[in-house]
Amino acid sequence: MPRLRHCLAAGLAALTLPLAALPAPAFADGPIVQSPEAARAAFEQDRQAILAMAGDFKVTFDMQESTPWMAGYQPLERKISGGYESVRVIEDSGTRIVLQHLLVTGDEANPYVVKHWRQDWQYEPARILVFKGADRWEWEDVPQKMRAGRWSQTVWQVDDSPRYAGWGQWETVQGIRRWRSNWTMRPLARRDAIRNPIYDHYVGINRHQITPDGWIHWQDNTKMISAKDGGEAQPVVQEYVLNTYTRFNGYNVAAADAYWEKTRSFWDAVRRKWDAVAESEGGIRIAQEPGAGTTIADDLLRLADAIKDGKTSGEVASAEALALIAAATTGKGG
Repeated sequence: MPRLRHCLAAGLAALTLPLAALPAPAFADGPIVQSPEAARAAFEQDRQAILAMAGDFKVTFDMQESTPWMAGYQPLERKISGGYESVRVIEDSGTRIVLQHLLVTGDEANPYVVKHWRQDWQYEPARILVFKGADRWEWEDVPQKMRAGRWSQTVWQVDDSPRYAGWGQWETVQGIRRWRSNWTMRPLARRDAIRNPIYDHYVGINRHQITPDGWIHWQDNTKMISAKDGGEAQPVVQEYVLNTYTRFNGYNVAAADAYWEKTRSFWDAVRRKWDAVAESEGGIRIAQEPGAGTTIADDLLRLADAIKDGKTSGEVASAEALALIAAATTGKGG
C-alpha cells in the first residue's frame, strides 16, 4: 500500500475531493448547421483527431495559478512535472471512442504501471454525467439544438469513477484541429486537494488540440469557493494547465501493455458496474479522499495489482471490486 500511494503521488493529476455545487454557465456557441456531406466529412475528421490521441508519450504537466480574483490571495508558484503514458483505444464503435491512459513510472528495468485516467468520447450525446458538488455526479441533458455535430468527453478517475464531463465541437482554426468544451464544473485535482485550499472546485474550459508530434490538453480553470450559506460561489484565482503529450517510446512500453492484458477483464467489469450504478441511481454519489480520489480507489488498484502479480484470479478480484462499489454507492442517490 505505501508503494501504491507513492506511485499515485508521482503522477496522478486527476484525483478528487468533496466539493460544493455550482451551476455551470452555458456555452456561447450556437447550433452547428451543415449539409449532410459536410457533416459526414467533419465526423470522419473528428474521429481521426480523437484516435490521434492514442499512442506512447512523454508527458509534461505545466500548472500555473495566475490572476487572483480574491483580494489578498497569493497565487502559488508554477509547478511542472512529467512522466510517460501509453494511451490505448479500448473501444471504438464509430460514434463512441474510449481511450485508456496507463502511467508508467520507475526505471526501464523496474517499471510500475498505474491505470491512469480514461476519456470517453460520444458523438451527438443526449446526456452527460456531470459533477454537481458534494461528492455527486448526475445526468444532465445536452440541449437538443446543441447535439448535432458535437462530441462529449467524459473523464474518469483511476478507479473508473467519474470526474467531469463536457461537450463541444471539433473544429479547424488557423490550421489547428481542436476541441473546446462548454463550461464544466470539476472537483479538485489531487495537486490541490491534498493542500486543503480555500477553494473547493473549479469551473473551466478544456481544449484538446492535435500537434505534429502528439497533442495537448489545455485547461482554463477558475478556482472557486462555495458560499457557506448556499449563495453564489466566488472566484479565488485563475489557473492555466497545459498537459503536453509528445510521441515517445523510449520507456518500458511493454510493461503498460502487459499490465493491461492481465487486468483488462477486471477493469471491464469495474467499468460496467459504475455504469450500472449511474443508471440505477440516476447518477453516482461516492465519498472522496484527497490522497487517492474515491475512498475505494486504493482497494481497486490493489486488486488489479494482485491479478497482475498472479496473487489472485480475475474472477475473485472482480467479485470483490463489484461489492466494494456497491457498498460505497448503492442507495446513496444520484
